[in-house]
Amino acid sequence: MASNIIVQIGSEVSEFSLKKLDRSKLYGKRRRIPLDPNNEPCTRAQLASDGSILLRSGMLAQGYFQPDGKWVKQAELQGMDGAGRPVEKEPTTLGVEQELEGPVPPEELLDLDVTSIYALENVDVNAALSKSLDAGDIYRFKFNYRADYHSETGYLVSNPTGVYCITGNPTVIGWSELGQVVETTFEEETMEDDLDFEMF
Repeated sequence: MASNIIVQIGSEVSEFSLKKLDRSKLYGKRRRIPLDPNNEPCTRAQLASDGSILLRSGMLAQGYFQPDGKWVKQAELQGMDGAGRPVEKEPTTLGVEQELEGPVPPEELLDLDVTSIYALENVDVNAALSKSLDAGDIYRFKFNYRADYHSETGYLVSNPTGVYCITGNPTVIGWSELGQVVETTFEEETMEDDLDFEMF
């Protein structure tokens, strides 16, 4: 079970439990299950490219191998940056107090490349923060669900149905502008009209 989100603003600390939201939890889901002639559920399988092996679900996996064919365990992998330098994993922020910044402008949240949304339950929330969220204020904090090479940004928001944490990566918008405006003019061609409109 995941630890809670703990945030601090000034000297006040607040704590929320979290539960990830997805479309199926909001709207439910339906599945189509193919049945065989005996009304038993079918399982998916595929043939290898040479047709010699039938591959069923669970028989394929992704992994990393050394040149000698040895499997490299996930724990042995090392993250690298764009310049080829090793990078260290950033620890999870769950269960650890994170500084809360804000209120921030709504445009900041609207520019977020959203990855996840969590429904929050108040565990021990400061009254002033709760009142501010109810008034529509938005707060920002560092968020990392599990140890990873990249942490995200979390935003606390509230609406009449509850308090939510929206996580993702701020987008950097690059504007394209013309370096030079080129004006194009077309010469009008004068053509003689064979029709005499006065005759109509």
